Amino acid sequence: MTIAISQTDRLGANPFVVEGPIVAGSGIPGPNFSLGTVAGGDRESEWVYCQLVLASQTTLQPGQWFQWTRDYVASLLTTAAAVVGNRCGVFAGASQAPTQSGGPAQAITLAAGTYYIWLQRNGQAPALVTTATAALVVAETTATAGLANAPASATATTKAIANVNFAAANQTFTATTVNGSNQLTALGNVSPSGGPFIGAAISGTGIPGGTTISGITYTPSGTIQSITMSANATANGTAITVTATGVLEATLMRPFLSKVN
Repeated sequence: MTIAISQTDRLGANPFVVEGPIVAGSGIPGPNFSLGTVAGGDRESEWVYCQLVLASQTTLQPGQWFQWTRDYVASLLTTAAAVVGNRCGVFAGASQAPTQSGGPAQAITLAAGTYYIWLQRNGQAPALVTTATAALVVAETTATAGLANAPASATATTKAIANVNFAAANQTFTATTVNGSNQLTALGNVSPSGGPFIGAAISGTGIPGGTTISGITYTPSGTIQSITMSANATANGTAITVTATGVLEATLMRPFLSKVN
C-alpha cells in the first residue's frame, strides 16, 4: 500500500508547495490557480486548491484534516467548528522528494497570513488518527484541530466523516537504534510513499514511551535514509521491530461531514 506523491504534469501543480504568505502590495504573486481547481495524480488522487487564512503561527503536518467551504476557504477540522455538509481532506506535506532533508511527508511552520494550499480529497494519503481499531468502521472529528478518530463505534457529539477508510491500525518496520541517539537507521520495510509518516507514535525495544517521528531524511535518489525520533533511544538494537501508529494510510473517496453522532 502506498500514498499518492504526484499530480498531473499538465497543470504544473505541486501539492507539496504552500504558496504565500500573500501580502497586498508586497509584490508576492497571488494564487496561481482559481480556487476550487482540481488536479489529479497517481493512486487515484485528487487535490483541491484552497485558501488558508491563519490568525497565528501554525504548524501544518502531513495527514492533518481540513474542511473547506463552498468558496474553498479551508480551516483545520475540529468538532466544534465542523460544518455538516462541508467537504474535507488532508494536507499532503510541504516539500517534494528527492531532497536530503525533505520529501513528500514533511511538516511546515507558517506565520500568520493568507496562504494557498492543495488539499487531497481522493486516493491514498496519510491521515492523522488518534485512535484506531482493527475494525476501522467509523471516522469522526475530534476536539483537536486536524486530528480525526477511528473507533469501533461512534463517539457521541462528534461529527462523522463519510467516505474514508484506513488500511490498518498500525504499521511495522525494522531499524537499528544507538543508545543516546535519536536516529533510526538501517531501515527495513519503509518507503517515501508507503510510510511510516511524520508525527506517528512509535514503540519498540529501546524506544521511550511517547516517542514520535519528528523527521525523515532522504538520500539524493529519494529513498528514506534515516528517521529522527522525538526522544533518544535508551539501548542499542539491531533490526528491532518498530510499531508506528497515529498517522495511518487512508483511502479518501471525496469525504465530507455527514452528520452529528
